[in-house]
Amino acid sequence: MDYRTPLSRVKGLGSAKGGTTHWWMQRVTAVALIPLSFWLIYFLGLSLTAPYQQTVVWLTSPVNTVCIVAWIIAAFYHAALGLQVVIEDYVATEGPKIISIWAVNLAFLFLAIAALLAVFRIVSIG
Repeated sequence: MDYRTPLSRVKGLGSAKGGTTHWWMQRVTAVALIPLSFWLIYFLGLSLTAPYQQTVVWLTSPVNTVCIVAWIIAAFYHAALGLQVVIEDYVATEGPKIISIWAVNLAFLFLAIAALLAVFRIVSIG
């Protein structure tokens, strides 16, 4: 039984079948960011008080490198998902909405790549 109106069937409106995945990914990244953010706060405290060489040695540890990479990926992905929801909720016109979502996703992708390259450069030097 189809509960859509004839007009919505003609326009092709209805469930996009993607909302559940988006919602779950926001929750998964939020939960992952909790322990990773505690680790990041500890790392920032260390980097502000310890000498540069000691911070580099600490960061080159495999566990710490994996944690910083995981934090970067989760934080930028979570932020992109959140801004996409804000844009979808508050931008009414379809054209600017799609352009804004693409621009935000590309900006966060480039920022995440730059952050990951910086981490990998520090790890390769150390």
